[in-house]
Amino acid sequence: MTIETIKTEVGSYFISNYPPFSQWTTAALPEVEAALHSPPQTATPLGLYLHIPFCRKRCKFCYFRVYTDKNAHDVEYYVSALSKEIELVSQLPVMGGRPFRFVYFGGGTPSFLSAKQLTSLVDRLRKHVNWSHAEEVTFECEPGTLSEPKVHTLKELGVTRLSLGVENFSDAVLEENGRAHLSAEVYKAWSWIQAAQFANVNIDLISGMVGESWDNWRDCIKKTIELSPDSVTIYQMELPFNTVYSKDILGNQIETPVADWPTKRAWLNYAYDELQAVGYHISSAYTLVKDPQKVNFSYRDNLWKGSDLLATGVASFGHVAGVHYQNKTEWGDYTKTLLEDNKLPLFRALRPTKHQLLIRELILLLKKGYLDVNYFRNKYGVDVLEEFRDAWQQHVAEGMLTFDNDRVTLTRDGLLHADALLPAFFESQHQGVRYT
Repeated sequence: MTIETIKTEVGSYFISNYPPFSQWTTAALPEVEAALHSPPQTATPLGLYLHIPFCRKRCKFCYFRVYTDKNAHDVEYYVSALSKEIELVSQLPVMGGRPFRFVYFGGGTPSFLSAKQLTSLVDRLRKHVNWSHAEEVTFECEPGTLSEPKVHTLKELGVTRLSLGVENFSDAVLEENGRAHLSAEVYKAWSWIQAAQFANVNIDLISGMVGESWDNWRDCIKKTIELSPDSVTIYQMELPFNTVYSKDILGNQIETPVADWPTKRAWLNYAYDELQAVGYHISSAYTLVKDPQKVNFSYRDNLWKGSDLLATGVASFGHVAGVHYQNKTEWGDYTKTLLEDNKLPLFRALRPTKHQLLIRELILLLKKGYLDVNYFRNKYGVDVLEEFRDAWQQHVAEGMLTFDNDRVTLTRDGLLHADALLPAFFESQHQGVRYT
């Protein structure tokens, strides 16, 4: 996507890794096998990602590996496979006794699991791994799946950061986009969450959902401010290839129903202004925090600086000892590999070059709104201002960023366009290739 793009076309916009996922291959699996069996890099932070792929409904904009048709037996079967994976991961040489710096329960909808299932899963996991000293344990929730006992269970299990997928406060917009919850469930869950006193409670919103309007968006920001969460994350809606909306657009040749990019950016800009006016601070191109001294993002900040991430669960993505990898993407392949073959369910991998790792850190850290040029000199021995001179000059000319000695800072316009700025730093062979 170029910075000048107006219409929201089908294709990935949000960039979360480099080189693009489409370049990862099964041929590179020996690379990740070798990395997993290598001695630990003790100075490298270690994180754990657990994918819980169940949802009550599939949102029309969802592009993740999720299942909406699984019963209690299926859930238990998956949990058994995930527990086996954790057991195998715990025995890997690359672990080397390192403590987990951060843990992330993502989805799907991790809160789809009952309190009993969650306790059972965590009990099994703790036989093999321990996250009692983790800086951050994040758990994603869909409001309608929460109950007061379940919220208490999450607190007891050590969750420090609860992320609530509100997305919008309009029932009509939520229904149109296929969300499973309605606004009343947000408020019901909110009282339980507040009473439990998590260290950080985040609310997710999406600008540009189908059916959204300026009046609706203003109301969403007003209601978010009234709830006063510790942090607010706002994504601009996109249309990756495998969403319900994308398939409808491509198959039926209809016009995109998603708001165009200038409108979505105007809504995000409004949110920045309103939230900053009541004391929030911009923490990245997507996130605002109420108290920067209290709220940090260990998962985000460590991952963007090249930490190891042991990824577990079907289709999940990880990074270990300098190698990217992804697990098998189909239910049967994932569960059989673990429960019948007693092996890790590895699917594809890629070992980036040192230059590609530099690019990965640069583009991800730029999402925070600034770059410390000295960081890259010290870590990679590269002056990134010289290395990427053409890209910087392009973005300066377009008013997206400024320089102040050894600091690069995104302007407000740059923050609104953050992901659109990043492909300019890609190597030539990755310019224009499909991202996923």
